[in-house]
Amino acid sequence: MGKECASQDDVAGLTAQLAQLLDAHSRAVAERLGITAAQVVALRELDAPMTLRELAGRMACEPSNATYIADRMEAQSLIRREPHPSDRRSKQVVLTEAGERCRANVLAALQDRSPLDVLDGDEQEQLARLLMKAVSAEHQVGSRRS
Repeated sequence: MGKECASQDDVAGLTAQLAQLLDAHSRAVAERLGITAAQVVALRELDAPMTLRELAGRMACEPSNATYIADRMEAQSLIRREPHPSDRRSKQVVLTEAGERCRANVLAALQDRSPLDVLDGDEQEQLARLLMKAVSAEHQVGSRRS
């Protein structure tokens, strides 16, 4: 950038470029594994049984979209729906054995030639902390607006 201090516009532009690179990487992984990009995101986030509403929150999508993705994954025997252990009115999605294998493949493929490979471990940790701080601040500001 050549400047002493990056402006908010610089940061926003670079963040958008990184998001595009990560999205393209996820799409390439999806194509290589024969699943959709949305399924890549769902499998990345499904680290434990959760409700569709929780999955939608993690995927940053509408619950109806998460339901559509889950329906497709269930048809492919990647997940199954089970009664929620503490709320009989609710169901949760759980990875099947095939889903666990597919998730492992997704996680490995996402690590391979990632746009973040240019950052060492400490730099990735620092970036993660800064992004969490920015996202958390937005959630706090957004909840005050509501």
